[in-house]
Amino acid sequence: MRFSELIDAVRRSPAGLVIPAQWSQGRASFGGLVAALQYEAMRARVPADRPVRSLAITFVGPAAPDVPIQFEVEVLREGKAVSQVLGRAMQDGQVVTLVQGSFGASRASEVEIAAAPAPQMKHWDDCQELPYIPGVTPEFMRHLAMRWSIGGLPFTGNTSREMGGWVRLRNEVEAQPLSEACILALVDAWPPALLPHLKKPAAGSTLTWTIEFVQPLLELSTLDWCKYCVTTEHARDGYGHAAAALWSAEGKLIALSRQTVTIFA
Repeated sequence: MRFSELIDAVRRSPAGLVIPAQWSQGRASFGGLVAALQYEAMRARVPADRPVRSLAITFVGPAAPDVPIQFEVEVLREGKAVSQVLGRAMQDGQVVTLVQGSFGASRASEVEIAAAPAPQMKHWDDCQELPYIPGVTPEFMRHLAMRWSIGGLPFTGNTSREMGGWVRLRNEVEAQPLSEACILALVDAWPPALLPHLKKPAAGSTLTWTIEFVQPLLELSTLDWCKYCVTTEHARDGYGHAAAALWSAEGKLIALSRQTVTIFA
């Protein structure tokens, strides 16, 4: 199933969805997809004039592929402009992913501060693609295209603090508007920023993730390339702390992201 088909499925019924194994990363389903599906279930419970401003995501345990998963939603509070919503992805009676979302309507403000400029990158046609290789790269990468421009590939011993390049969905039949669900997949597609520092393969995963969306979203499609760059700010004792951002090809900010990652090396 393509990304758009899974999003349509959770919109129809958030209970009992099965994520195919082709969306896995190791023993778990791709975290960016799980977060996107949970977000869509939450989005359906909030007034349309309140776009999502931020999501705080905790990957409590691995969401197994090919096993039914339920996306539960609890509206914690409906204020005059902001809705606070809690989402739980449940599998076999256990929480596998927890998402706290803040949805807020726009309001007039005297404060307006431009985003920092996007990094310069080579054109995507001139960048090295991380290919999908069955049995080597995570299965979900058959659905996402990434091209490196900054830093090194995983397990190459590159000690740069920065890593990034271009990213978009792969294998989508037709262009769809770039949604928050799609942005979640694009940002989380990138491996933990610590992996390029290693010289041999080792496991790594996201522990917690906070992402903030610039609203209104830019008028982009799922076939457009986006820029991504992450900076590792600190790493020790098997944990790393990193800040990232996603921009349009023209350098307009789309989302800001922070992750605490674990690494087993």
